[in-house]
Amino acid sequence: MCMTRRFWIGMLISATLAFTAPSAPATAQGRNLLVFAAASLKNALDDIASQWQSQTGKKVAISYAASNNLIRQIEQGAPADMFISADTDWMDYGQQKKLVKPETRSDLLGNRLVLIAPKDSPVSMRIQPGFDLAAALKGGRLSMANVDAVPAGKYGKAALEKLGAWERVKDQIAQAENVRAALLLVAHGEAPLGVVYETDAASEPTVKIVDRFPEDTHPPIIYPVAVTTGSTNPDALAFLAFLNSPAARQAFERQGFTVLAAGGKRS
Repeated sequence: MCMTRRFWIGMLISATLAFTAPSAPATAQGRNLLVFAAASLKNALDDIASQWQSQTGKKVAISYAASNNLIRQIEQGAPADMFISADTDWMDYGQQKKLVKPETRSDLLGNRLVLIAPKDSPVSMRIQPGFDLAAALKGGRLSMANVDAVPAGKYGKAALEKLGAWERVKDQIAQAENVRAALLLVAHGEAPLGVVYETDAASEPTVKIVDRFPEDTHPPIIYPVAVTTGSTNPDALAFLAFLNSPAARQAFERQGFTVLAAGGKRS
């Protein structure tokens, strides 16, 4: 049974209310640009969408969730005009399934992976090969995004494996549906430690960064963007260009992202 654009937007907006930009709701007529974006982009993209609306008078509806869930929804017919993933794997999947337009794809941003704790936690440690993460948990759980599907979780698992810590903590993982949910478990005191992006930690005043993971312990954290194959919205390419504008760059950098130059290089 084919689902209409109106139905999909209603379902997605209600399902992701906590992660959707309040200033840019999707209209029933489907005239607004609809962007599917990794949950870790919320603060920066909300700011950019607001700037876009101020400059053009046009709204952008943004649905935030884990990259794997978003591309699966697009595959099932969700009418997104643009997809921004938190890793290249899920964008590659979209390209292989012909869900995105390859000629519009580019590597937009970089990020860092960090270990966090509640702001008042006494935990202090250096992340290095052989570090005793299990002891630092003191019987508690390590909050992470789903380690088998969500980019932040996959990066985190790879780093812990490389550092020799995974086997001792793998049975103490509290897996969340996306990285922002993993952040909240630590922010609310439900987990003593968590693995999230540096930008997520910076957005939450009730947590602190214990240490940063060495970048050579996991694949490069890259956020690719592309217009979807099914998009017919004439604003899609214009908004894509705006994401590469000086104003957008400043918004991304304020949140701690690294803006990548052409070819995916750090600028």
